[in-house]
Amino acid sequence: MKPTDLLGTWELSRVVDDRLTGVPREVRGAATLELETPDRVRWSEEGTMTWAGHSVPVSRTLFVDRDADGGGWFVHFADGRAFHPWAVGVRVDHPCSPDHYEGLIETEGDPVVRWTVEWRAAGPEKDYVMTTVHSGRRPARHPRS
Repeated sequence: MKPTDLLGTWELSRVVDDRLTGVPREVRGAATLELETPDRVRWSEEGTMTWAGHSVPVSRTLFVDRDADGGGWFVHFADGRAFHPWAVGVRVDHPCSPDHYEGLIETEGDPVVRWTVEWRAAGPEKDYVMTTVHSGRRPARHPRS
C-alpha cells in the first residue's frame, strides 16, 4: 500500500493514553493527503486537542517521499528531518533520544475505508500510546500545479 492510495481528506480521531500524567488527551479534526509531485505526498493534520477541561488547536505537516530507488516511501517532518519508513502492517522505529518510538500503520478495506496509526513512546521523558483513526474519506483534490 502506497501513501498515494490514501489521497483525500479523512476525519481524524486521536487518543493519547499518557501513562506518565494519567491524563488522556483527544484530538478531533481532519487529515489531508495531497499529491504535491509524483514522488511526494503532503500529509497535513488540523484539529482540536482536549484534556481535563482544556482545549487547544493543533496542526502538523509531514511529507511522504518516494525513495530515490523508487521502491518505497519515507515519512519526513516538515523541516526535512527523517521520521520513519512508510510501511503498512509493519512496525517501524523512530529513535528520538532519550525516548524511543515504535509505530504501526494499518488499513481496512479495498479500497481503504479506514486506516490507523499507532505510536508507542517509551523512555525517561515519555510513556504513552497514541492511536489515530482516519475514516470518512472525502475525494482528493486535484494535484498542485
